[in-house]
Amino acid sequence: QLQLVESGGGLVQSGGSLRLSCAASGGDWGFSAIAWFRQAPGKERVGVSCISGYGIRENYLDSVEGRFTMSRDNFKNTVTLQMTDLKPEDTGVYFCTKAPVLACSYARRDFDLWGQGTQFVVSP
Repeated sequence: QLQLVESGGGLVQSGGSLRLSCAASGGDWGFSAIAWFRQAPGKERVGVSCISGYGIRENYLDSVEGRFTMSRDNFKNTVTLQMTDLKPEDTGVYFCTKAPVLACSYARRDFDLWGQGTQFVVSP
């Protein structure tokens, strides 16, 4: 059974960098679009970034545009989110999720498999 496994959370100072990874376990995700969602304490889960099935297009939440970069390696079934110039408002639990199609979306209903989440905190 295919599962998504996130890693890379932790504690980082404001202005620092961190990299999150998501890997497929127990199967291949093929050319599905892969996205990262964030859930901050007491807030709704929102889409942060998404990469299309072939890695040709990337979408980013306005607040992270220019600071976060998403990439994928379909041969290794791995997706990374490189985050720079981190801010306290970036804090939260980050979830990796897979869509059943190539195209990106930020609607939770468009994704059919979710990882368990990985948490990081950006200190002031």
